[in-house]
Amino acid sequence: MIQRAAANGIEIAYESFGSPTGRPLLLIMGLGAQLIHWDDEFCELLAEQGHHVVRFDNRDAGLSTHLHDEGVPAWGAPSPYVLDDLADDSAGLMDVLGLPAAHVVGASMGGMIAQALAIRHPARVLSLTSIMSTPGPQAAPPTEAAAAVLFAKPATDREGVVAGALTTWAVLGSPGWELDRERVTRLAGLAFDRCHDPAGTARQLAAIMASGDRTSALGGLKVPALVIHGEDDQLVPLAGGRATAAAIPGARLVTYPGMGHDLPRALWPAIVAEITAHTGSATPARPEPARPEPAA
Repeated sequence: MIQRAAANGIEIAYESFGSPTGRPLLLIMGLGAQLIHWDDEFCELLAEQGHHVVRFDNRDAGLSTHLHDEGVPAWGAPSPYVLDDLADDSAGLMDVLGLPAAHVVGASMGGMIAQALAIRHPARVLSLTSIMSTPGPQAAPPTEAAAAVLFAKPATDREGVVAGALTTWAVLGSPGWELDRERVTRLAGLAFDRCHDPAGTARQLAAIMASGDRTSALGGLKVPALVIHGEDDQLVPLAGGRATAAAIPGARLVTYPGMGHDLPRALWPAIVAEITAHTGSATPARPEPARPEPAA
């Protein structure tokens, strides 16, 4: 069930899975994507492994606040916000949820936000998982084909949006598996019905470009970090994952051949297992109850 939280001066739409007593796990989605792009089944798999999963719409996406008055940023003009603001949105949501700290998982732009959250609010991040992301735009520029679909003129009607999604994910998706056309069609239609705002996506992209490189700041992190990346990612090539892992002390890099810039269903069990092992090893042990002294 979708709920709403007032945080950091905006309203954030969110949804949770699993027991509130489980390991808190905050999922942060990427550019132009909505909370539904963390598939229900994927979230349920994480919940079955003992997590209390929270997924949410970033500002300018889905049912969260859209900064319509800011319009579409001109190329090179100041951005209305940066990734640090999105990281503060995440921390504000945690405040509303009563979470002093959480395990944080981000995909693509969500990985960038998760990195910024760990940098700005290190005490709030129990562990960091950065998926198909990068410490900065220059670390892993997209291929020519990926850039073409990223900057393609957005459709304005539902049919065009669905057709565009099929074209996009034929390029950006995982070549190791056949494109799940039913899933792409369903999610594109549902996302259009929830909220279609290409200008909001443009503002998010401007935030990425205005945020600079996090490599140096990531070097100061002391949080357990897992980096997951597809070996056939065209939008954020593998160099982005390698650069992220190299920047964070002690980070572990896991790569998958055939994986592009998405989370193919066939890899869900493996990815969930990696995240679960990571959060389990990073969760502070609960103190054992004091044992009564033996009678004299």
